[in-house]
Amino acid sequence: MKSSIFEATVNNNSTLIIPPLIGISFKEKDINRVRVWIRFKEKEVSFYAALQKRQKYFFIWFGKRHQKALNLYPNDYFEVQLFQDNSIYGVEMPVELKVVFESDPEAFKHFEALSMGKIRSIIYSIERLKKSDSRLDKGILMSRRLKMGIRDVKLLFKSI
Repeated sequence: MKSSIFEATVNNNSTLIIPPLIGISFKEKDINRVRVWIRFKEKEVSFYAALQKRQKYFFIWFGKRHQKALNLYPNDYFEVQLFQDNSIYGVEMPVELKVVFESDPEAFKHFEALSMGKIRSIIYSIERLKKSDSRLDKGILMSRRLKMGIRDVKLLFKSI
């Protein structure tokens, strides 16, 4: 499922209001996670988000990182399209993390036993690292700690 392309602006510096008809069409099909595509001038970003509803408004969180990548300023209007999230975890897993889990099936079992929120937190923590070597090193560290029984995401990556 995908929405039509619509025009939007950032609300309160971090939320993106979704038109009611689009929000309703996703929620009626019990779709709560979406892949978001945004274009502003010549730049584009794509990311995963939770489609949320408060009172009568539908919205997604639209972080500063993505706003900065697009060079957005308050009151800028841009194009948005939502797609049904078909990913396993609600976000794409970095290649380096896949490699770690392929080489360590026990760690993968521990990873899969976590809540979806913790799984996404781990993936985001790895994804944000700029260098591939760093992502691989942190993935290995995290897998060792998962096997030790550590479940607190902050402790999975903290240096000892």
